[in-house]
Amino acid sequence: MISSTPPKPVPTHPGDRFTITIAPLSIEEVYSQADDAANGAIVLMSGMVRNNTDGFSVLHLEYQAYEPMAIAVFKEIASEIRQTWKDVTHVVIHHRVGRLEIGEISVLIAVGCPHRTEAFEACKYAIDTLKHRAPIWKKEFYYGEDGAIRSSWVNCC
Repeated sequence: MISSTPPKPVPTHPGDRFTITIAPLSIEEVYSQADDAANGAIVLMSGMVRNNTDGFSVLHLEYQAYEPMAIAVFKEIASEIRQTWKDVTHVVIHHRVGRLEIGEISVLIAVGCPHRTEAFEACKYAIDTLKHRAPIWKKEFYYGEDGAIRSSWVNCC
């Protein structure tokens, strides 16, 4: 049975930042948003456009997102992180949409925490969960076996 009650919004922790943008992502910005005097570690994960997939040469990617729901998923991920790793000070998730060339950054995640082990674990949880739950799709443009340019949509997240 489908409920007619809208889902309760997940509150945002004051140390967290979430963005979906067409603009290039900045490692320095994301790092600074996760920085805190209480941290002993900031773990930053950078996802980039690679030049191949499944043996095919990739030309470029195009990302699309259902932004309101994706931001809500980012908030849920941060909330889940805080339930497991209580000392996390900051969760920062930035994702890019639009056309991205080889080598450009598509996603940045930073987790600040007093201890490195928890920061690594929380950051890994964030990217793994994002890839399974966030409504973000990528269209890969690549050379097919016949040398012609092909494209296909991939539910990347």
